[in-house]
Amino acid sequence: MALHRTSGRRGLGAALASTTMLLWGLLPIGLEAILFDLDALTVTWARFVGSTLVLFAVLAVQRNLPPIRSLDRGRGGLLLVATLFLALNYGAYIIGLGQTSAADAQVVIQLAPVLLSAAGVLVFREPFTRLQWTGLVVLIGGLLLFVSGRDAASAKPTLLVGQALIVFAALTWVIYGLAQKQLLHYWGSAHIMLCIYTGCALAFTPFADVGSLARLDGVGWWLLAFCSANTIVGYGAFAEALEHWEASRVGAVLALVPLVTLALSALLAAQWPELVPAQQLSARSWTGALFVVAGSLLAALAVRWGR
Repeated sequence: MALHRTSGRRGLGAALASTTMLLWGLLPIGLEAILFDLDALTVTWARFVGSTLVLFAVLAVQRNLPPIRSLDRGRGGLLLVATLFLALNYGAYIIGLGQTSAADAQVVIQLAPVLLSAAGVLVFREPFTRLQWTGLVVLIGGLLLFVSGRDAASAKPTLLVGQALIVFAALTWVIYGLAQKQLLHYWGSAHIMLCIYTGCALAFTPFADVGSLARLDGVGWWLLAFCSANTIVGYGAFAEALEHWEASRVGAVLALVPLVTLALSALLAAQWPELVPAQQLSARSWTGALFVVAGSLLAALAVRWGR
């Protein structure tokens, strides 16, 4: 019976991690498509507003809203840092996506989780094994190969600027992650995310062209709804996957996200070329993307292997 329950938990964990992988693989494709109708900051504002409303409704029904009165200056400062850097992350990511492509965004952003693990060594004195360092080196080498191949394969003048913005988004996510990890000592993740989503929604409000939402057609509204729901459902499935499965296994599944994006981009571009632009990658870029995935897998599985 115990073995059956363990197998069931692992199966559920695998299903939840796969759901997160699929949603995160689709996200840059959906964002790239909605950018034909809305500007980047309006899309980001709408995503945060939608996430805030949904999460607030869920916590209100559960009578489990954040205990704001328990915030002191130190915790409030951490919450402000997490909010600011997640806002920068979302903004830089989607602006960079508009200057590059879904393939670039998903491959380059793989820097974020590995750099967060490395930053944990400096800030929290966490162990970082030789195999994890090897994975980081392989990942960075793959990124350099991918970027050089993309530069040769595309004449888009904003390509390098967009890739630099995605790198910046990865760095800001690391700072956000470090601040959130500290906040988890005091609050639950749902409480933290509601406050952060609310703060980010307010931060983007002055820059949002709310009137442009009225010009969306049915497809545009579906795309915007998907991108907004992806924030809640994707992170929710990720959190639940960690409850039912080892973090190293979840990390290994999520390391495949760039390949999911590349495969789905090719499939959707063949079906709806007017909505999803085809990804033009050279052999060098494909090789670089595979090295990025291999480096991410090494970094994730090194924790499990203890090397």
